[in-house]
Amino acid sequence: MPTYRRPIRIPVSKLPIRRTATRHTNGVASTTDRSSRILATPRRLSAPPSSTTLITTDASVSFTLPVPPSINHQYATVNGRRLLSSTGRAYKAQVGQLVWLALRDSPHRAVLLSQLQFASLALSIRFYFTSALRRDVDGGLKIAQDALCEGLGVNDNRIVETHLYKHVDKANPRIEVDLRTTSHS
Repeated sequence: MPTYRRPIRIPVSKLPIRRTATRHTNGVASTTDRSSRILATPRRLSAPPSSTTLITTDASVSFTLPVPPSINHQYATVNGRRLLSSTGRAYKAQVGQLVWLALRDSPHRAVLLSQLQFASLALSIRFYFTSALRRDVDGGLKIAQDALCEGLGVNDNRIVETHLYKHVDKANPRIEVDLRTTSHS
């Protein structure tokens, strides 16, 4: 019996997409100042853009992504089953698209993706909310982790270490995500 699936609507953001990549030589991260970073604005897709920043090395990737929906808006109950809501699906699609756009031109993409597939990973997320008391820090963990891992094509069971931080930034709510390989086995 065929099923109908509603198209995913990605929330509109007024912020432009901005990708920042750091130059490295011989696969070793070099310390560079702001003036030596490459700034590029990727071509717009049909989805509305959000602000994203990418920094890659051959063993880590860092993104700045939009704040995920609250836990109350992530899931819906349909016929007694808990399903990802349309807002949750839209967020995952938006993050997947931002990850793809950011990695598209990265010189470390092939090495990074192969290392992320087989190594143990450490995830660090810094949440910047508009208010310290309105959101729990762990409410956005699962959807942000799932969206990032799906966008990278990595199984999220590779993550063995998680760090969460909560900050307040009324002017620019966002999450800063750092995913890197770790020596844990």
